[in-house]
Amino acid sequence: MKIFYTIIIIIAALIITFVIYNRPHIGSPANPFTNAGKERNMVVVLSDLHLGADLAYAEFNKNTPSLEKLLKQIKASPNVKELVIAGDLLDEWYVPAPVNTYAGKDQRDFVQRIATSNKGVISDFNDIIQSGKIRVTYVPGNHDLTIAAENIDLILPGIHQARDNEQGLGTYSPAEFPKIAIEHGHRYNFFCAPDPISNQDIAPGTIMPPGYFFTRIAALHILEKATQPDVTMPVVTPNVSGDNSQSLLFAYWKLWEWTMDNLPIKEKLDEKIIVTNVDGFTEKYSVSDLLPYQQVAGGQLNVKLYKGIQDTWKERQILNKVPVNIPVAQAIERASLAEETDDQAKAQYFMNPKSDKRIVIFGHTHDAKIIPSLNYQGQKSIYANSGTWIDRNPNLTTMNFIVITPQNAATTSQTYVRLYNFENNVATKMSEDFLRY
Repeated sequence: MKIFYTIIIIIAALIITFVIYNRPHIGSPANPFTNAGKERNMVVVLSDLHLGADLAYAEFNKNTPSLEKLLKQIKASPNVKELVIAGDLLDEWYVPAPVNTYAGKDQRDFVQRIATSNKGVISDFNDIIQSGKIRVTYVPGNHDLTIAAENIDLILPGIHQARDNEQGLGTYSPAEFPKIAIEHGHRYNFFCAPDPISNQDIAPGTIMPPGYFFTRIAALHILEKATQPDVTMPVVTPNVSGDNSQSLLFAYWKLWEWTMDNLPIKEKLDEKIIVTNVDGFTEKYSVSDLLPYQQVAGGQLNVKLYKGIQDTWKERQILNKVPVNIPVAQAIERASLAEETDDQAKAQYFMNPKSDKRIVIFGHTHDAKIIPSLNYQGQKSIYANSGTWIDRNPNLTTMNFIVITPQNAATTSQTYVRLYNFENNVATKMSEDFLRY
């Protein structure tokens, strides 16, 4: 009997060791593109690649070999059904302020230059598209807000584009997965949502929000490696006799004040350094053209570019098909917070009685994560952010992607949402969650 029990204990130990060894662990290398079967049903989501035309300043450069390797793995997988690019595939915003984005030509030429500068990545995307086994879907983001559909087709012929009727926006549910919603997430951001109202007298037809100019300044700051402002910011104080509009404009000023304090540049505030020639803009602008100003302390606040933007947010949301109104004070004050974008996934989808989505995936914030929550009916729901692929993402990871493995007919089957990191060319699981709907 002692020998019998000893054998049983040994067998049990071996079984436990086998299960522990073979179970996928959070933080351990994994094969993310297999479902242990033959069915092609997995959906991969990546976003915020930020492919640029000039690698001298583009945010995506050093990570190119890793992305190429990942795309080849996706192509080789017998289980991946669809690859979704959830915005900011191309980058029309991250261009240092004095640089002529189109180099005197047009958007078509600019997009072709991006394809040339990133020929390996574009080639790998095209290999997946042309294989015909995996559908590749593109959803627009804010950095490719005005990139025309025909110019995406130009470099990625055959790609599926999930666009709303409104330029620069798109929400996508993969085929056969209606409970999943994928969008970039900029629709809910005061600085980054399309703005078809402001500046129409200056740039007719423009939809560029103020985040575009913010990014041009940020790109110049990084290029110059400026460490402290060489100029003194003008003093702006609340309008002591102003109404709510003036209070909101002061809050808008505070965001710009933070920007110039934390992203200083060497040029003076009134220097015409921002070269546009995009989306209806033709002039050169200074930082002062963007900053709210007042003639006397405590007096009326005004601004040149985006004049009245604090009063049009509700209308802008209606035009951009935002389901649940976001109060303007909240939208301005929390515009720079990744948590605000995360919270909007819950507000716009899970707590919205008109929405039936149970899994929502955004990009935009570069902050990869999975957050479970309950919807308005008390049902488990999952929000995930697909992170980014830029070379440098301070205090956060980069080279992120999401894999969704759907449930099957078995009542015990679950839909899994898994977040991975591909740094060091190894897919490492960062987080996962699951539900059944």
